[in-house]
Amino acid sequence: MDETIEIKVTSEMAGKRLDVVLSEQCSDLTRSYINKLCKEERAALNGKTSKGNKKCKEGDVITLQVPEPTELEILPEEMNLDIGYEDQDVILINKPKGMVVHPAAGHYSGTLVNGLMAHCKDDLSGINGVLRPGIVHRIDKDTTGILIVCKNDMAHQSIAKQLYDHSITRKYHAIVYGNIKEEEGTVNAPIGRSLKDRKKMGIVMDGKHAVTHYKVLKRLKKGFTYIECQLETGRTHQIRVHMASIKHPLLGDDVYGPKKSKYTLEGQCLHAKVLGFVHPRTGEYMEFEVPLPEYFEKLLNKLDN
Repeated sequence: MDETIEIKVTSEMAGKRLDVVLSEQCSDLTRSYINKLCKEERAALNGKTSKGNKKCKEGDVITLQVPEPTELEILPEEMNLDIGYEDQDVILINKPKGMVVHPAAGHYSGTLVNGLMAHCKDDLSGINGVLRPGIVHRIDKDTTGILIVCKNDMAHQSIAKQLYDHSITRKYHAIVYGNIKEEEGTVNAPIGRSLKDRKKMGIVMDGKHAVTHYKVLKRLKKGFTYIECQLETGRTHQIRVHMASIKHPLLGDDVYGPKKSKYTLEGQCLHAKVLGFVHPRTGEYMEFEVPLPEYFEKLLNKLDN
């Protein structure tokens, strides 16, 4: 079944081309893929099929029909994966910055899934289909750190239940703007798609239940704080949205924080450091920790001197 995306043009979007607005608001679709859909007459402006170069006015309603990927061949790609642990059921990967976890419309190569398919061959769970074999949870493209991948459906169902029950341990390290006054705290605020900007998530009353616990690890000298966040739930952009909501956005996050930073970074300064779970087969609790990436360590030293 096709997915229908609907966007109401705001004053900030007015005057822009239809394909530009779609590209800005649909962050999971590439510009080239959006142009392709426009050429296939899948985009409409106020109910009428429209070309991508059509200028939009405030109050216009854009709709885009995105076809469901059905017959796609996701190809294995040999990659130098940083594997922290592997057995017949699960594999733990330390994901680098800039790597997308799984293919999405218009983006089918260079992802972690492509690398996993080369490494694991046919040993990946099929519950999430052709685009996300083995993937039971994910982290953002520019977030580094540990995630678990399932090699069969039994493991997938077990880990998915633990995620649903909020029993998996997930601790992230981050650098945020400002000096957090309290030593620790909790943000309990529902998260959903932003009503103003489809590209963003936000605190919305009818959003999904979301809870983030945070504590200060170190107060840095240049107006930043080094923190640990522990997820009770796992919503899209949860830590980024929650920390921004209490006026402490992540350094490098130009979506929820300042657009420019004097530090050269590729995305938010966020690292999935600790992951703990009950092994699907043995019933044993296992916990893994991966070191901070080099860029993060260097940045900590720079901000503390």
